[in-house]
Amino acid sequence: MSPIAAWSSAWGSPATFGPVFEEQPLGLLFPEESTEEKVTLACRARASPPATYRWKMNGTDMKLEPGSRQQLVGGNLVIMNPSKAQDAGVYQCLASNPVGTVVSREAVLRFGFLQEFSKEERDPVKTHEGWGVMLPCNPPAHYPGLSYRWLLNEFPNFIPTDGRHFVSQTTGNLYIARTNASDLGNYSCLATSHMDFSTKSVFSKFAQLNLAAEDTRLFAPSIKARFPAETYALVGQQVTLECFAFGNPVPRIKWRKVDGSLSPQWATAEPTLQIPSVGFEDEGTYECEAENAKGRDTVQGRIIVQAQPEWLRVISDREADIGSDLHWACAAAGKPRPAVRWLRNGEPLTSQARVEVLAGDLRFSKLSLEDSGMYQCVAENKHGTIYASAELAVQALAPDFRLNPVRRLIPAARGGEVVIPCQPRAAPKAVVLWSKGTEILVNSSRVTVTPDGTLIIRNISRSDEGKYTCFAENFMGKANSTGTLSVRDATKITLAPSSADINLGDNLTLQCHASHDPTMDLTFVWTLDDFPIDSDKPGGHYQRASMKETVGDLTILSAQLRHGGKYTCTAQTVVDSASREATVLVRGPPGAPGGVVVRDISDTSVQLSWSRGFDNHSPIAKYTLQARTLPSGKWKQVRTNPANIEGNAETAQVLGLTPWMDYEFRVLASNILGTGEPSGPSSKIQTKEAAPSVAPSGLSGGGGAPGELTVTWTVSSGFGYLVSFRRQGSTSWQTARVPGADAQYFVYSNDSVRPYTPFEVKIRSYNRRGEGPESLVAVVYSAEEEPRVAPPKVWAKGVSSSEMNVSWEPVQQDMNGILLGYEIRYWKAGAKAAAAERVRTAGLDTSALVTGLHASTKYHVTVRAYNRAGTGPASPSANATTMKPPPRRPPGNISWTFSSSSLSIKWDPVVPLGNESAVTGYKMLYQNDLHPTPTLHLTSKNWIEITVPEDIGHALVQIRTTGPGGDGVPAEVHIVRNGG
Repeated sequence: MSPIAAWSSAWGSPATFGPVFEEQPLGLLFPEESTEEKVTLACRARASPPATYRWKMNGTDMKLEPGSRQQLVGGNLVIMNPSKAQDAGVYQCLASNPVGTVVSREAVLRFGFLQEFSKEERDPVKTHEGWGVMLPCNPPAHYPGLSYRWLLNEFPNFIPTDGRHFVSQTTGNLYIARTNASDLGNYSCLATSHMDFSTKSVFSKFAQLNLAAEDTRLFAPSIKARFPAETYALVGQQVTLECFAFGNPVPRIKWRKVDGSLSPQWATAEPTLQIPSVGFEDEGTYECEAENAKGRDTVQGRIIVQAQPEWLRVISDREADIGSDLHWACAAAGKPRPAVRWLRNGEPLTSQARVEVLAGDLRFSKLSLEDSGMYQCVAENKHGTIYASAELAVQALAPDFRLNPVRRLIPAARGGEVVIPCQPRAAPKAVVLWSKGTEILVNSSRVTVTPDGTLIIRNISRSDEGKYTCFAENFMGKANSTGTLSVRDATKITLAPSSADINLGDNLTLQCHASHDPTMDLTFVWTLDDFPIDSDKPGGHYQRASMKETVGDLTILSAQLRHGGKYTCTAQTVVDSASREATVLVRGPPGAPGGVVVRDISDTSVQLSWSRGFDNHSPIAKYTLQARTLPSGKWKQVRTNPANIEGNAETAQVLGLTPWMDYEFRVLASNILGTGEPSGPSSKIQTKEAAPSVAPSGLSGGGGAPGELTVTWTVSSGFGYLVSFRRQGSTSWQTARVPGADAQYFVYSNDSVRPYTPFEVKIRSYNRRGEGPESLVAVVYSAEEEPRVAPPKVWAKGVSSSEMNVSWEPVQQDMNGILLGYEIRYWKAGAKAAAAERVRTAGLDTSALVTGLHASTKYHVTVRAYNRAGTGPASPSANATTMKPPPRRPPGNISWTFSSSSLSIKWDPVVPLGNESAVTGYKMLYQNDLHPTPTLHLTSKNWIEITVPEDIGHALVQIRTTGPGGDGVPAEVHIVRNGG
């Protein structure tokens, strides 16, 4: 309930207040192809009397008649059979009652659609194997935006999201950084539209990707999917930047914010940079870098962050006296800066007589009853509009004391002061007079009537007792209210608390006794440095020491440093109070030193200085210095010069640090009562570099392109590297200098490097101060090449309707690399070899069972050897035809009989059709309630007898045919011993 409605209710009159929205319309995206028959825009307001409603579309009042396509249901707008041509637009609800009118926020009704892809065949895309390629999506007309995926050959074989493939969610295009043989095939773009309550997907025609002869050359990155030079975003939205490059080897993608800090760091290594909820601090220039062994390419763009309007200050309901002045103010933030305007009862309000409108300020002079109504402050920029609503009630009332009469009994202490308010409800404000009995009171040395009508009497005596009446009058009428003043004895402190000096952890009782007027209750209140003390808090440090009414002693338990200060005991009654103070000093360990500064930085030492902290009333005896390495080291005490740092020192040298290391330092002070809290950490420093003292670790390598030797190691910050290598068995070393402090690998490229040749390698780090020790020698192999020979002979034979056995003669191990296994490629007769399915074996097996084939189908088969570099040439092809499928009918007419220890089962034999394979027998799976694990039984006849326990009650049996075409369809029966 609004304050105005609450005031009206308190006076006993019906609660009357203007409309307050409880539900406002929301924007809606309606699919053009939706089967929904209506759209509902909600509107509901709380009001007394209840509100009536009307709607505007694109700023024009709507005619809502019963039986029409657009109807008013309660406050809601219901649109039947919505269409884009008639109903797309901006809607607002207006709620009204006799108090006034308010306008809802704007709700936009949009219509979404996604057309089909073009039916025209797509042109094939040709490129060389090893090159990059882009397949365009060319999505159909749509609203709103789409998400994209790509299919290879058939659904649901989606293109994976990996470092080699990238699907742009901006254009839908598919990018392949470096093609290989597995990319051959037919591609289709899948576009999906997501609307409020509907999802639709459409497929493009397939486009064939053909690969010409492989180009094994290496080439530098070239960025093909680029984010724009400027990207605009609203605060809170997700921002996605896309970046993808062609290159051989496949480039690595790295991101950084160029103007984000003094030393920008790479943020991620993905083709997309996502900011889940962008803020103003994310605005700036971003750079994507694509890098491989042959070079790098970069692109930059700027994110510009803007914001919808947001209230900083809103208006609230106001009551005002007739003839008074009023100032309302509202303020909003946003980017661009929002413009502010005002509405009165739903209509624009501009400056006029007695009314001044200036942006977010609205001023009235000499309010009249006609100024009452509903007001709205509206803030808007190009990103949105917000509304703040409030009711103005202008009042004209005769003085009335019913809500705030003068107190009937007014106790006061002798010698003290009494304050008697006079606060009638009146509009405009009433003129006030006071009387004692029949005597009108005027201001004197002891009596004051303030401008707001309050009566103050000082230095009270018994003669001041009596009846006091407040008279109030304005042009609407007059009223009065009377109270009786009663004078009581004053409150006094009889035993005051004494100041004390204690140590940390001690207990102390502060005494406080008082006398008071016996007709009144006495209470004690304690404060520490003018803040109230809660002595009833469980487990706290304060307790009340006595429950006698005139005794207010306070006990401090296990005193802490924060308990030192000025304690005030106040004894009070309802008419007066008396206070006394005492000071408590708590001695303890020193406080934290401040201002830790590092200077004179060398490779193994620094000079620290600091400022003294509080000694907490006990002299500082010594200081201790600590350091930690970044980013996550623990604090440890360090060696210093002097070794023992006395309490009057404010500087010392730290010794024994590690060169080229990030450090923070802190200082701790101690006295006879203990060691205090540490200082805050110093600013981060880095010690000077020195010649490396240890060799780099993690020496390894391998892989890369043909003719390359790749060496890797674990990075040590701040060093360059000297990499030495030689062919195993050679006596002379070659040495390469790798200057990058962040370098993680070195590639030696030379046509003389044979595939998979062992090299001995070693490494040492260096900097401007010199070279470090060498590592132990490691053996690293040069890059492998694909196998050069094919298996000489291949055999293939169909063994069922869905399987074939493939075997081959092994290849001789060559020097190109380690043979990992063989790749079987198979395709239907009449199809192209480029569409072949692939199965890989691991190890040196020379046969494999290929499954998942079509029945009665001829297949061509080739076999290739493969290693880490890829697959070798194909063997001569072999052919195999799968067998006919097994019968599609299960055994029927199953019957059974039990004896004491056996079960006999019979069924009608299954006779295969002409297009089905022969039946050579039957398989039966049997399980019972005592032994749930199934057992397999075989028979060449159409019956079988098995041994079973005598106490078997239930069993489950599955029977199916078997033959050269495989197993047939099972028949399943539940067997009960007493059944048949």
